Amino acid sequence: MTRVSIRFFAAIAAFSLLAACGPDDSGREDAQDPPETAAPADSAESGIRIDVSYQTLDNGLRVVMVPDSTIPTVTVGVYYGIGFRIEPRDRTGFAHLFEHLMFQGSRHAEKGEFDKLINGSGGVNNGSTRFDFTNYFEVVPSSALEPVLWIEADRMAFPDITQEKLANQQGVVANEVKVNVLNQPYGGFPWLDMPQYANENWYNAHNFYGALDDLEAATLEDARDFHDRYYAPNNAVLVIAGDFDPAKATRWVEKYFGPIPQGDAITLPDISEPRQEEEKTAAKTDPLAPRPALAFAYHMPERGTDEYYAMALLDQILIQGEDSRLYQALVKDKGYASGVEGGINLLGNMFNYDGPMLWTAAMIHGEEFTPEEIMTTVDGVVEGLRAEPVTEAELARARTKLLSEFYGVVDSPTRFGLVDLLASFALFDDDPARINRIEGGFDNVTPALMLETAEEYLRPGNRTVLRIEPGAAQDQQ
Repeated sequence: MTRVSIRFFAAIAAFSLLAACGPDDSGREDAQDPPETAAPADSAESGIRIDVSYQTLDNGLRVVMVPDSTIPTVTVGVYYGIGFRIEPRDRTGFAHLFEHLMFQGSRHAEKGEFDKLINGSGGVNNGSTRFDFTNYFEVVPSSALEPVLWIEADRMAFPDITQEKLANQQGVVANEVKVNVLNQPYGGFPWLDMPQYANENWYNAHNFYGALDDLEAATLEDARDFHDRYYAPNNAVLVIAGDFDPAKATRWVEKYFGPIPQGDAITLPDISEPRQEEEKTAAKTDPLAPRPALAFAYHMPERGTDEYYAMALLDQILIQGEDSRLYQALVKDKGYASGVEGGINLLGNMFNYDGPMLWTAAMIHGEEFTPEEIMTTVDGVVEGLRAEPVTEAELARARTKLLSEFYGVVDSPTRFGLVDLLASFALFDDDPARINRIEGGFDNVTPALMLETAEEYLRPGNRTVLRIEPGAAQDQQ
């Protein structure tokens, strides 16, 4: 789901991170507060009006319900507040590994029963690991809602984690790393590589996919402790959207999820990033890459601020679509590459993360062009936005493009985009109804604010440039 279809290099590799292990053990892939005197940037009402019901059970589980009878299906999402960022230092990749383990059966539903239930009803299900959450979701006929809630609750309370299943999934995840990163040209570029070069805080800069040594060293005790710590109801959000009876759904939620004990309070690590003052450059040799590649990234404004919304509109002007300034300069005018892609949060979208983030652009370019030559052109485009305000007309076009994508996410037939936004706003902001105020955040952006945002966040000292140099594969041609 996205604004976002996860694009370009992310489509090559990032989907492999979003795997949930199926019956055959192969990975299934999916797809700060403002000043007290000021209103929040998204405080204005938007054209979207979602009737959101929100409650918290006694055990801390946050429950969001949105009835909608236009399509006779229901979408269920369970989101846990554990993602790549806060996994243990000596267990890189553990959040993703554990996502797999949650598909290995539970006390009352052995391995494979979950898929039989969903597929037998004509539905679909999957899971993913992202920066700040791990999620599991199902889209099923309305009649299947109660059994889906029962089996999700059983998975939350009683996952069947054994040494045999742990070893099996360690092998599956290690194989994913080899297939989708180590043995894939541009396998970690730029979605996995760039955060490691651009960030200073280990939590934002480690190998999210996981070092093979760390994955292999995980013990059964580690896995069970991880579940007890992060997969408790007070660290989770349940979203139900679609064609269902709210009164019945409420009874089922209380029946199946209510008895699950609340876990210990979670103290999150400090994931803040220092202000970057000087440009960083890095190079990485990819032995499988047939051509060089180049990426550059800037640290984002803090999520939810006025500048955050302005940066999203700068993203539209800079790189989204063939009418964008970077596409016109780098592809149409100079012919450096056949395309240039990127945006905010390559593993999701501008809403479903909670912490430091990068705006990233990337391309695979012709070997006759140097990184210095390309970056000179990039500087010309970027400095243009830092030198003078965009016109009202260009800002209006950017806002129209962005909101069109936002509406498409909210109105998707599977309702997964809606569920993802509601879960993110509940998990990170304790406010799923924020979805009705998002449009106001973009309406508040002016050309003057765009200029101020570009001056601060698109400055050279806030940038990291990463080049990929072809290795052995080029030599063999």
